[in-house]
Amino acid sequence: MPFKQLSLACALVLFIPFLAGCDSDDGDDPIDGTRTFTVTINNVGPANPVLKSGIFNTRVGATEPSPIGPGEAYEIEFTAGPGQRLSFATMFIQSNDLFYAFPGAGLPLYDSNGNARTGDVTAELGFYDAGTEVNEEPGVGANQAPRQTGPDMGGEENEVIRRVVDFDDGFKYPGINEVIRVTLAHDGDTGFTFRIESIGGEVNGQAIPLSPGSWAVHSDMITFFERGAAASPGIEAIAEDGDPSASAAELAPATGLTVPLSPGAYAVHTDAVAFFESGAAASGGIEAIAEDGDPSVAAGELAGVAGINSLGAFDTPDGASGPAPIGPGGSYSFTFDAEPGDRLSFSTMFIQSNDLYYTFPGEGLALFNNGTAVSGDVTAQVRLYDAGTEVDEEPGVGLNQAPRQAGPDTGTEENGVITRVQGTDDGFDYPATADIIQVTITSQ
Repeated sequence: MPFKQLSLACALVLFIPFLAGCDSDDGDDPIDGTRTFTVTINNVGPANPVLKSGIFNTRVGATEPSPIGPGEAYEIEFTAGPGQRLSFATMFIQSNDLFYAFPGAGLPLYDSNGNARTGDVTAELGFYDAGTEVNEEPGVGANQAPRQTGPDMGGEENEVIRRVVDFDDGFKYPGINEVIRVTLAHDGDTGFTFRIESIGGEVNGQAIPLSPGSWAVHSDMITFFERGAAASPGIEAIAEDGDPSASAAELAPATGLTVPLSPGAYAVHTDAVAFFESGAAASGGIEAIAEDGDPSVAAGELAGVAGINSLGAFDTPDGASGPAPIGPGGSYSFTFDAEPGDRLSFSTMFIQSNDLYYTFPGEGLALFNNGTAVSGDVTAQVRLYDAGTEVDEEPGVGLNQAPRQAGPDTGTEENGVITRVQGTDDGFDYPATADIIQVTITSQ
């Protein structure tokens, strides 16, 4: 399905002062073997415009897929956070290519105050003509379900998606609220139930069933369909034949979690220093990065610590003029000097989480191997950790995660310890590390 996608907006509120690297060297000449390293942190994750998607095809109380008639309903259960929207499409079955849907940008699931919306939202529905098949009299046409002998039977129209109220094809159609009712229930926290109910309505003595369809939860950066544009094959298949499979196939590649990466801190140190200790409580610096993407606390903690040879923050994306997180395709770079025996540590927040961060293991990455400077892709040494400071919520949905949280440190205190994230330890799924972040080192 072609989406109208705008630039990624993280909207993460950060206090990130400029942090100059500091060097504990006392001014003597560099020790022989000192090399200059440049580290690049790339966000290689997908920019998915849809958080979750699926189809509805089995009415409440049934076990097999079917259309729904008067008094029957489909229900969709899902989770979503503030700023996210719901889209769906279902066929007006006694037609050639008409469908019900919210306008292309979808239904906002929260109001302007961040409160979950509930109740009857039928008034926000639109009734659309896909523009793919020539209209016949509703309830009578030979090329309309349920009279057509197979899918895609009518005459090709080669038009664009239009609201039915915006043109006159010579036929009469019942009002939206005579055929369909859609309601939204808030199930607590970030849970919702969306109900699509057939309430009757007839054309030419024929009842108007509603078809199976597709749905998606997404941001306002995309449109499910675009009025005035040609329908995608997925919308066409629903509007003509009540078949959501093509739409589901279109949505699948665009569905998933987008993970921005935050500004972070780095340190060059000896093996006598651990940036953090797995199984121990997180320092204030690790907590500030893991919860809020703020590296200033970590840099302050490390300044002057014995064994720290240099430290700093990376906060400005390559090619940018000011501090910001990096979305897919973005990168940070920083440069430092190091000598044999030195190690590198860094941390950057997995932004659509409560307190997860990427880093090397606590002892850091050795920058020399038998006196030879390390160079190349070192992503295999990067790990995803949970700081143990804030209770985890569903990634990409949680109310206390950037960019949805009202401010820093707003989640529930966890009072746990730092643990490596592996599998679904907290009941949630996380992408493989190498699918989100790539870390490369060059030396000279």
